[in-house]
Amino acid sequence: MRQIPAAIAVLGLSALALVGCAASAPAAGCERAETGSSALDLIEVTGDQGQPAATTTAPVHVSETTYTDLTVGSGEAVTTRAQDVQFTTTVLNGTTGQAVVSSGTTVQTVTQWATFAEGVADILECATEGSRIVGAIAPDDLSDQAATNLGLSDGDSAIFVIDLDKVYLPAADGAPQYVDGAGIPTVVLDPDGRPGIIVPDAEAPDDLIVKTLKKGDGEVVAADSTPRVHYTGVLWETGEVFDSSWEKGASAAFSLDGVVEGFADALEGQSVGSQVLAVIPPELGYGDQASASIPAGSTLVFVIDILGIDETAPATQ
Repeated sequence: MRQIPAAIAVLGLSALALVGCAASAPAAGCERAETGSSALDLIEVTGDQGQPAATTTAPVHVSETTYTDLTVGSGEAVTTRAQDVQFTTTVLNGTTGQAVVSSGTTVQTVTQWATFAEGVADILECATEGSRIVGAIAPDDLSDQAATNLGLSDGDSAIFVIDLDKVYLPAADGAPQYVDGAGIPTVVLDPDGRPGIIVPDAEAPDDLIVKTLKKGDGEVVAADSTPRVHYTGVLWETGEVFDSSWEKGASAAFSLDGVVEGFADALEGQSVGSQVLAVIPPELGYGDQASASIPAGSTLVFVIDILGIDETAPATQ
């Protein structure tokens, strides 16, 4: 039986590059509609939360993906496939009952999971953080690559037991805040939360400016935290976008000691669910050095949505 590292590698997602992909529409009303069938009665699930295990009493074959919640968590709900999730899973071959994967996953969007296993994405829709879900995935809801990597033969169903450990926000959802001060960039939002930034026709400020546009009530970002964010950055001088996680189609997680000082200062002490506007002078950005499409001496303007905090810090970026 395959163990950690991640089940994502087993399913083929380690080579995935979905930057720029379109997000699916939100689940309508996000009403969790279980599709449990008698086939699930053949699956016995054991193990503490975060350590799922399963056995079968007979072969499990389904023509349509089916699932049920064994435990309903009280955390964030998966309301759109654009959301990042992280879970622990045990996967069984439905025909043989053999466990083929027992693993934790890396942070990925539900859309990315759907590329290799539409059935997994179906199981996750409207599920809540902290839930334990058992599902049987029909052969047509697994990609050929996923089925091969799992060692499944033609016609085999896959049994997934998923402990949904973490559900990240799709965008900042905090309470809108009154923002005062002259010469502050204007932020407009698309329905999905994607920001547009309008820089005023004025001289760039000399000092760091940080404004909380939305105030979240989640975990606070500490100096040693690894916040996961969506962001858009523009140049004050031209108003041009030089970087955007929204445009890349994937959130980003940063250690605060791995980003420019002004970006770190803007995030530290903020809470999950918040949206932050940061105007970063050159000395707290890239100074007199150019960086990719950022000219030397640039004042940077960021709008940052804090989606959650990763448990493990990534490599410095």
